[in-house]
Amino acid sequence: PAPRRQHDVPLDPRRPLLCRESLSGRAARGGLVASASLNVPASVRCVHNDVAVPDFSAYRRQDVQDPAASSQGSSDARKGFSYLMTATTGVATAYAAKNVVTQFISSLSASADVLALSKIEIKLSDIPEGKNMAFKWRGKPLFVRHRTQAEIKQEAAVDLAQLRDPQHDLDRVKKPEWVILVGVCTHLGCVPIANSGDFGGYYCPCHGSHYDASGRIRKGPAPLNLEVPTYEFIGDDTVVVG
Repeated sequence: PAPRRQHDVPLDPRRPLLCRESLSGRAARGGLVASASLNVPASVRCVHNDVAVPDFSAYRRQDVQDPAASSQGSSDARKGFSYLMTATTGVATAYAAKNVVTQFISSLSASADVLALSKIEIKLSDIPEGKNMAFKWRGKPLFVRHRTQAEIKQEAAVDLAQLRDPQHDLDRVKKPEWVILVGVCTHLGCVPIANSGDFGGYYCPCHGSHYDASGRIRKGPAPLNLEVPTYEFIGDDTVVVG
């Protein structure tokens, strides 16, 4: 007899699980009921059809009350109102910020008594012609020079091309016969000596800077002219510096 062939016979074939069958097998059928007991786990209802949807009609504008109607027709008016409110708020905020900053800066400024000390009143009749007097102003020496006619002509004729810090004499004075300067050398802050130097004005002995009778640097390491403070003549005999 012919030999028999042995074949593997599947005993428990596993059917493929299709998506349709999987979803249909797990889909909820019938009404959903929440139940709980000692031996049965609690069920959760997946659909809530008895919850009241909140109504915001009270907060809506009259022109957008109808949910089925388009709101494009009233968009310009609503945008204009929003822009107006934004601009008004911005202006009010800027004005409030300006007041706060102004008050803060005012609190940092000097008081009235301090400002009074920052000015000095000088009687010009006490200074003879050709002489220089020194005063203390804001903790610095202040030079007031009564120039002669020869000094006025000499300083007015100086060629600006020869100056390190070009400045005409008439630009540094309000009255040609009076020169008012801060007596601090522009090199390292020393105090110059009046009526001395190679140009008959001011001389700084620290490093040899020479200034003319207008306070302009003519020789030495100083880079700039002597500073001219703010001053004002009150009549013909009085000047207020500061």
